[in-house]
Amino acid sequence: MGELIHTEQDGFVAVVTIDHPPVNALSAALLEELEAELERLDVDDGTRAIVLRGAGERAFVAGADISEFPALREAAGQEGGSARGIQKLGARMDKARTPFVAAIHGYCLGGGLELAMCCDVRVAAESAQLGQPEIKLGLIPGGGGTQRLPRLVGIGRAMLLNVGGEPIDAHTAYEWGLVEKVVPAEELLHAALAIAGTFAERSPHAVAVLRELARTTRDLPLEEGLRREADGFRRCLASEDGNEGVAAFLEKRPPRFAGR
Repeated sequence: MGELIHTEQDGFVAVVTIDHPPVNALSAALLEELEAELERLDVDDGTRAIVLRGAGERAFVAGADISEFPALREAAGQEGGSARGIQKLGARMDKARTPFVAAIHGYCLGGGLELAMCCDVRVAAESAQLGQPEIKLGLIPGGGGTQRLPRLVGIGRAMLLNVGGEPIDAHTAYEWGLVEKVVPAEELLHAALAIAGTFAERSPHAVAVLRELARTTRDLPLEEGLRREADGFRRCLASEDGNEGVAAFLEKRPPRFAGR
């Protein structure tokens, strides 16, 4: 168990809970601890999907730890700052073989939304509020909000959130494509676990290839993206999991994937 996060295992699914009262702010220490834990889980053969959630009733993550901002001015001439911590964590999540599901309740603001956008799928409670309020401090999102957000919801809606600074509710976030599912608050963890459990049943090797393609081909011309897709298909077909999956289908039995 960490000081600011703790992990519970549910079969092949790891549930990582951010526990930094009162609103789970992303301090530098929390980001370091979270990155180390996700690194550990990603290389653990016993983990095939990860659910990220916030402790307490108030927030998934209400943002970065603003109390640390004055000290960051000292490093203003250095590349990164506090945003670098969230960007660094996001880059590690992008490169992971393991898929991530965010279970969002309460406030999901600033760095919290940036963290959620690093996940593959986002499930939100009906009462959730999502936004990028940095503009109200005379700042801009710096942990991916100017880049990940428009890729999910489009430039106009991203500008509305980033420049307006006001949050949107869960149903609006669903309509915009910012979250993939909205459920009553009492069903949130169950819904996130159900999705993560389905991911965990699939071939870890094929899931890793899919995540790689999603990350590396998004901005490529269609022809190049299709070439990389074909290469990924060949890699899966030649893998142990690919061989097992085809054999299981032909033999009419459930596959036993090994992740290779």
